[in-house]
Amino acid sequence: MALSFFDQFMSPTFLGIPLMALALLLPWILFPTPSTRWLNNRLLTLQAWFINRFTQQILLPLNVGGHNWALLLASLMIFLLSLNMLGLLPYTFTPTTQLSLNMGLAVPLWLATVIIGMRNQPTHALGHLLPEGTPTPLIPVLIIIETISLFIRPLALGVRLTANLTAGHLLIQLIATAVFVLTPLMPTVAILTFTVLFLLTLLEVAVAMIQAYVFVLLISLYLQENI
Repeated sequence: MALSFFDQFMSPTFLGIPLMALALLLPWILFPTPSTRWLNNRLLTLQAWFINRFTQQILLPLNVGGHNWALLLASLMIFLLSLNMLGLLPYTFTPTTQLSLNMGLAVPLWLATVIIGMRNQPTHALGHLLPEGTPTPLIPVLIIIETISLFIRPLALGVRLTANLTAGHLLIQLIATAVFVLTPLMPTVAILTFTVLFLLTLLEVAVAMIQAYVFVLLISLYLQENI
């Protein structure tokens, strides 16, 4: 019985035990632990520089009240980046191709930004539902549209991350299958196909990094509207 191409996105199990927990915990084990020495090695120095630069970039448009989210946003970025990159290795599983996981990250963070806005400045938060200068007959329609847009945000966050990673992984598998099939039949075409596969893999590495950054960036933009 031939397996479906989409079987690679199923949550793997071993002896009936889902390996999702192992895939979520593994990135934190791989990261080096900072030491108490004055001088760290090159890996720790590069890691600290990357985290500092990313945190500064994310917090740049935020007010002082949003700086409390620095640790959460930086940790989320490293977490998503690690999961996306590790999922490109052979015999691995990408947890972020599961919509349930992405929605589990997107919904609580989006809801936290909305609750912060409603608690600290309810008038300003509700003002986003009705643009200034709206004609009176259009007020009910625009309120409904903006409310739907507000509640679609977490769904868009989760679906965007899932769809981009799933499409890239599936395309890589399809082209890799074509390389194996064409190698004994048409070696020249197989070499050209392998070149496309190599370039697509590089593109997928960039997509894995960009999608992690976009996810955290959109969360910070939602936070900016409510602080």
